[in-house]
Amino acid sequence: MSAMTSRKVYVVGVGMTRFEKPGKRDDFDYPEMAREAATKALLDANVTYDRVQAAYVGYCYGDSTAGQRALYPLGMTGIPIVNVNNNCSTGSAALLLARNAIAAGQAECAMALGFEKMAPGSLGSVWTDRENPLAPHVMAIASKTEMNPKVPIAPMIFCLGAMEYCAEHGVTDEAAQRRVLATIAHKNHLHSTLNPYSQFRDEYSVEQIEKSRKVMGPLNMLACCPTSDGSACAILASEAFVHAHGLEAQAIEIAGMAMRTDVVGDLGDVLGTAANGRANPDAAPESVSFQKIAGAHMSQLAAEAAMREAGVTARDICVVELHDCFAANELMMYDALGFTSPQFSAIDMVRSMTRTPGTNAIVAQTAAGTHVTVNPSGGLLSKGHPLGATGIAQCAELSWQLRGWCGPRQVTDNGRELTCALQHNVGLGGAAVVTVYKKPAAFAGNKVDPTARIGYNPAVEARSVSDEDVARVRARPAAKL
Repeated sequence: MSAMTSRKVYVVGVGMTRFEKPGKRDDFDYPEMAREAATKALLDANVTYDRVQAAYVGYCYGDSTAGQRALYPLGMTGIPIVNVNNNCSTGSAALLLARNAIAAGQAECAMALGFEKMAPGSLGSVWTDRENPLAPHVMAIASKTEMNPKVPIAPMIFCLGAMEYCAEHGVTDEAAQRRVLATIAHKNHLHSTLNPYSQFRDEYSVEQIEKSRKVMGPLNMLACCPTSDGSACAILASEAFVHAHGLEAQAIEIAGMAMRTDVVGDLGDVLGTAANGRANPDAAPESVSFQKIAGAHMSQLAAEAAMREAGVTARDICVVELHDCFAANELMMYDALGFTSPQFSAIDMVRSMTRTPGTNAIVAQTAAGTHVTVNPSGGLLSKGHPLGATGIAQCAELSWQLRGWCGPRQVTDNGRELTCALQHNVGLGGAAVVTVYKKPAAFAGNKVDPTARIGYNPAVEARSVSDEDVARVRARPAAKL
């Protein structure tokens, strides 16, 4: 990986649409979503589309080359456009590919774009005439517990993982487990009230969440994320590009980034040693960990690698955008990201959560005695989860946070400006991506005033784009030789 990361890479522009209930608007197909997000990111970076030398476009529900269809209205410039599908971590996978292209010297400026046009309700399989990618995961679960056909597979996996985690830490009563998950959900719903991009912007008490419709065990509906329509975009650049375009005051370094997939043992022995890769129907239930099936171990491996590359530890992180498709997942990932210890569990973190006086920010104590704000955007639970856009929307939030643009939801480091942030994005099947962002000390200087360039602060106001905005960023005709 060191050869792939020999050059520094910076986020220089971000943009996103509001995340909305699927089908809410007739004029919100994926080309319109992408047009808005990409235009905003290019305006933020103060460059036109012809400066982009490669684009990586993430989506899960769409035909091949939808990325080309989404970007061609900004200019048919001949650049490579790679379409990416990696389940719920699709957006971060696209971001990783864009980062690697710049780090390896293949591009000076690259785009990561994600979008999703989804159906209402729980996720389901589109292809029913072939092997489901989650078949080994389902078989591993079935070897250890009875499957409930009325519960969709995603909430089942994450809920079982959280229940297992709670039981390992002495919390076996379902009501107590429900209180833990409801406390996490309350935090994220409260944070979302200040995010104009969130699908949900209502505050719910812990009690309201506990009384919402039961999904499974201690998991209730208001502790689950919604499906969503939406798009997000990030413009990445090399250090030379940053200097050439005067972007030092807004450039945020991707200081560490890693993707990991499942390793031997994460699914128990369900895959066995069969040469055909088929699942083993005689898997031993004692070898199965619901937490590992839910991605906790690969998230841990990705976090360790990303923080090692960035030269930080969990002690240095005080703001996180964490993949909380369910409150159950957020609980397990506190461990995976290194915020806990054998003496101070994720449950202890949840019970330590306090609201900062005079704000909507809820902070949690870590095992190291530091404090961290998780999902100031509202997370997936409230902001929404258009699969291809989620990881890049997390990047947008953390870039705005590190620039200090977030107004009433701005996180600080004990009253000081933020210098470091962490992003976690995971997809069942599996792929976990963890990213560490830093505000470069070498680029210290005057802050960029977004109102001077864009006319408003996009971190605190969600506007659409005009035809004039699109014209400003559309690729310029190539100069004649």
